[in-house]
Amino acid sequence: MKNAIDARRSYRKYIRTPISPQSVEKLREKIDEYNKISGLNMQLVLNSPEAFEKTSKTYGMFTGVENYIALIGKTEDELAREKIGYYGEALVLLAVKQGLGTCWVGASYDKDACNAEIAEDESLYGVIALGNVFSGKSARESVIRGAMHIKKKSIKDMYRTDTQVPDWFINGMNAVQKAPSARNKQPVMFYYVDGKITCGVFDYDGFEAMDLGIAKLHFEIGAGNGKWKPGNNAEYEITGQC
Repeated sequence: MKNAIDARRSYRKYIRTPISPQSVEKLREKIDEYNKISGLNMQLVLNSPEAFEKTSKTYGMFTGVENYIALIGKTEDELAREKIGYYGEALVLLAVKQGLGTCWVGASYDKDACNAEIAEDESLYGVIALGNVFSGKSARESVIRGAMHIKKKSIKDMYRTDTQVPDWFINGMNAVQKAPSARNKQPVMFYYVDGKITCGVFDYDGFEAMDLGIAKLHFEIGAGNGKWKPGNNAEYEITGQC
């Protein structure tokens, strides 16, 4: 998973070739597993380009997207967005391990054309585009990344502490620094104060809650010794040694 974190980056141009049956099977197995754990209703949608066909919806940012994971959860579930971030990013890293390209998509797609089954008490919170990609970075993606002025925050700007932090905490923060976030804002702040570790975001009702779930997963993988409690400003529980 650490290697997948290092290898992951956002792709917006895809090759219109089917995902291998082996990768589809592994993705579906994990989606089923994570849905049972979380109460989400994430769905793998294949060979369905409709959600990415209208330039007015995608702003011309995506090409060749025919497969995606629909990120669906209960509308009244206060933790839905965070859980989607956490388990959705776990699926992203699994896809990367399968040699697939991925991209979190929160708004630049046609929500009404999403080919997923959504119950009346559920909401579609976004999708994860995925599929086969060309090796290297396309000219279009280079332009988009340049236009978005993507620049990662320094690790020191992402946490606050009242003491010297241990190496495993820095390992966790190194993984957090590589995490995707909406509009690349990296809004999650971590705290190591009085021996207690917490993290949170300012706006837990928006995309920042997904960013929180993603960052929590990355920290767990990087630190390798614990598990976050659910919720904003929740505590990290150390369960083992690195």
